[in-house]
Amino acid sequence: MFPPLTLPNGSTLPNRLAKAAMEESMADNGQLPGPAIHRLYQRWAQGGTGLLITGNVMVDSRALTGPATIALEAGTPLAPFTAWAQAARQHGAQIWMQINHPGRQVMANMGGLAWAPSAVALDLGKHSKLFAQPVAMSAANIAEVIQRFGDTAHAAEQAGFNGVQIHAAHGYLLSQFLSPLTNRRTDEWGGSLENRARLLLEVVRAVRQRVSARFSVAVKLNSADFQRGGFSEDDARQVVQLLNGLPVDLIELSGGSYESPAMQGRTADGRTLAREAYFLEFAQALAKVARMPVMTTGGIARQEIAEQVLASGVAVVGIATALSVAPDLPQQWRAGQKPTATEPPVNWKDKTLASIATMALVRRRLRALGTLGAAAGNSAGGALNPLFTLLIDQVRVAMLTRRYRKWRAQSVG
Repeated sequence: MFPPLTLPNGSTLPNRLAKAAMEESMADNGQLPGPAIHRLYQRWAQGGTGLLITGNVMVDSRALTGPATIALEAGTPLAPFTAWAQAARQHGAQIWMQINHPGRQVMANMGGLAWAPSAVALDLGKHSKLFAQPVAMSAANIAEVIQRFGDTAHAAEQAGFNGVQIHAAHGYLLSQFLSPLTNRRTDEWGGSLENRARLLLEVVRAVRQRVSARFSVAVKLNSADFQRGGFSEDDARQVVQLLNGLPVDLIELSGGSYESPAMQGRTADGRTLAREAYFLEFAQALAKVARMPVMTTGGIARQEIAEQVLASGVAVVGIATALSVAPDLPQQWRAGQKPTATEPPVNWKDKTLASIATMALVRRRLRALGTLGAAAGNSAGGALNPLFTLLIDQVRVAMLTRRYRKWRAQSVG
């Protein structure tokens, strides 16, 4: 796990362990990173992880996954982002910014844009109305989004980040274009897989044109949507082959969406995932055709599983929730310890609420680490009550939504 890895662009990761993206929902007013998130990443930097990938940083402040999501656009003040990068790089880790557009996965009460390839709304049963009705994008909208990804990547490099990860998984905008369930266009952006992948490829090209050669450009891709008729494993293989022709430094394999949260170990199509390393089987297959290193994430919390991932031919192990429980997990593994770094699953009958509660639990632990910072111990606290956590999270989100809408109104004014 601990030898360095040299990427195609010549830069080197200090080890094979990566903190995979978790949406922190810790933005200060103006959707900027502040002291809490700086302390959080300083904590992970001290913990021995070689690559830190941030949670969602949105390329358009009008389209956020939540009211405390960070956004970085052309003209956004860079000083808070510079401080973020400096905190993360203190102990030799690389810090990559995950850049994203949510597409249709925008809460209705946010009052923002819900652009999508086609006007296909989220289907979450009785919870569907929580999300905005999507609007099919025009050619001008698509061109703007491509430009925005390039702008954000350029700003990330100016702020001192080592790379960006373009988010094309989990049902966000680029993933929506890839999936035939959400992309019903008949123009050059829809239909065949080559057309559905066009936006992702154009975004990669736009980003690469705006950054230096040693700045890393990665892609997060679904191994599958885990929905019947959706983006499939064969589709993923073909997209990886298309990406082989571009200067991509790493591909992370994940899976699922809000409708089928496979990234939490649950699927909508009935397939059973492994208890840890959910997507390892898919990643192994795709690593055989990928010309760049492959990383996989999904429930990894034990050293023996991390070693199994690397032994299978996958180059980087992505760890997410376990690092919210034990932020110094790599250090403990290196010292020969076997810490417990798992959360009890939320097995409620209402699967949508269970998914929301699971995310709320992670956010609560991240906020605790950001508050305690370097003073935190080897964990972010004991077991948390999911129902209580969900309730306080909903109150917090309501307050932050009011703050966001007020900020947006002032920005427009």
